[in-house]
Amino acid sequence: MFKVKDHYYNKAKDEKYFARSIYKLEEIDQRFKVLKKGDLVVDLGYFPGSWAQYTAPKVGPEGRVVGIDIQPVNKKLQLPNVTLFEKDIFTLTGPGDLGADRAFDVVLSDMAPSTTGIKTVDQARSLDLIESVFGLLPILLRPQGNFVIKVFDSHDAQVFLKAQKNRFNDFQFLKPKSTRSISKEFFVIGKGFKA
Repeated sequence: MFKVKDHYYNKAKDEKYFARSIYKLEEIDQRFKVLKKGDLVVDLGYFPGSWAQYTAPKVGPEGRVVGIDIQPVNKKLQLPNVTLFEKDIFTLTGPGDLGADRAFDVVLSDMAPSTTGIKTVDQARSLDLIESVFGLLPILLRPQGNFVIKVFDSHDAQVFLKAQKNRFNDFQFLKPKSTRSISKEFFVIGKGFKA
């Protein structure tokens, strides 16, 4: 995995966060207010856990964060309102598979496919992943819930996302400041899911 030891990398290290990606979610949340106290949140592909580190205090003790990833559970991520699962996201049939008794208020996904360095292959893999996550929303996200997902930009991704716009009351794109300038990634923020 390519790691840039820049300002955000060092800041994350200093502040004891698992990854610099925490600052992407922080900026998204500050701008779009996707998380609130008491929320039930699922973090798809949570590993190593910086998004859960940000989300847990935001939702507070009355809220709950569920992380799921195919990687072994990160034992260093121990927060009282966070539960982790080592499981394939695409085997989920509903919130009950993750110990939740209702649909989630927020679905987060900072997932990326294994990259090859071949642009067209990586874009196609990313789009497959994005389409699959959007396919899970009807079983995971409550009506009027919020959604954040990482996307690798491509023409096909833009076409797909345009078709998803109407599934939310508000649908925005953002490339957070902490994203590397050469990176093709951006984030989609959907608020008010029309289940």
